[in-house]
Amino acid sequence: MQKKIPVVMMRGGTSKGLFFMENDLPSDPSIRDQVILKVYGSPDSYGRQTDGMGGGTPTSSKVAIISKSTDPNYDVIYHFGQVAIDNPVIDYTPNCGNISAAVGPFAVDQGLVDHIMEPITTVRIHQKNTNKLIVAEVPVKNGQYDEAGDYEINGIPGTGGKITLKFAAPGGSITGKLFPTGNKIDTLSVPGLGEVRITFLDAANPVVMVPASEIGLTGTELKEINGKEIQEKLEAIRCAAAVAAGMAKTPEEASQKSQAIPKITLIAPPQDYIALNGKKVSATEIDLTVRYIAMGTLHSALAVSGGIAIAGAALIEGTVAHELMRDKTVKEGVMLLGHPGGIIDIGPNLEESDEGPFYVEAAVGRTARRLMEGRVLVPESAFV
Repeated sequence: MQKKIPVVMMRGGTSKGLFFMENDLPSDPSIRDQVILKVYGSPDSYGRQTDGMGGGTPTSSKVAIISKSTDPNYDVIYHFGQVAIDNPVIDYTPNCGNISAAVGPFAVDQGLVDHIMEPITTVRIHQKNTNKLIVAEVPVKNGQYDEAGDYEINGIPGTGGKITLKFAAPGGSITGKLFPTGNKIDTLSVPGLGEVRITFLDAANPVVMVPASEIGLTGTELKEINGKEIQEKLEAIRCAAAVAAGMAKTPEEASQKSQAIPKITLIAPPQDYIALNGKKVSATEIDLTVRYIAMGTLHSALAVSGGIAIAGAALIEGTVAHELMRDKTVKEGVMLLGHPGGIIDIGPNLEESDEGPFYVEAAVGRTARRLMEGRVLVPESAFV
């Protein structure tokens, strides 16, 4: 026999996942996770999640658990989980900026927001993983989220209604510090690679930034980055950075127990390249070239949280991102980052304080769409 659970599948930015109301899931966290894993078809040693709703990729194996907030400073609480594909694990440590884009629209349509206004409704989101505020400006028509519009994001075909996300004080989201190691640049001693220069910045998520030239790449590669040799180098750097920041005691621990964070990205100066949709991205259009790796796989676009960290680092003199940036200032408050799918614009706002740089806010435009609503079937054995 199987039980039925209400669920909504939503695309947020360049990711998609299932949205559950918290009170529709088991209250026991261990049983809840068993249920969610079964819903997604994880673990699957074939890496396909065929026996579930997961899509067999990190960007389509994400879950959002939503509840109405009792705190007057927020409208909803959003708990994000990265559902592993081949392991029975759900990582609730990081946030996903793209899935965050769908939280406001979901909340509006579920009746979780008391102050519906047209044409824009502001939704105050308590991001539970990072304990941060995200303000979503959601297009609304006839009291419902209006997905239609002419705003385009690279990595998704077509256009939609623009959702503006404002990440308040995103610095220190997981580690409590903007620079988890205390340095703007670290030179890591990595087995098999020697010394590697990086910048490690925690804003929206902890992100390790590696100049592509440090591992013999230009930064425009695609298929090569998913190759075993490059992935092993990047994982070694990521784990060494985690140890340097005190996030793990050993590289082995970082690799086995902390696969989702820190994230790792390759960054390079602006360059011409061909995006995945066949369109040319010109060096004159972007401030940095970026390749983002999620759970050992090259991201087809760029995670919003990764973009927030990179944009913030690029504005801080003395980081590797600042060294590689086209201009040393942000034109019209927007930084343009070139990724495999095209270009993403991030609006970083930093100020100097007595303790150093303070990340005031990061703004980004996204689209989202409700793809499916109904009930998912879960074997009763998952509830034991």
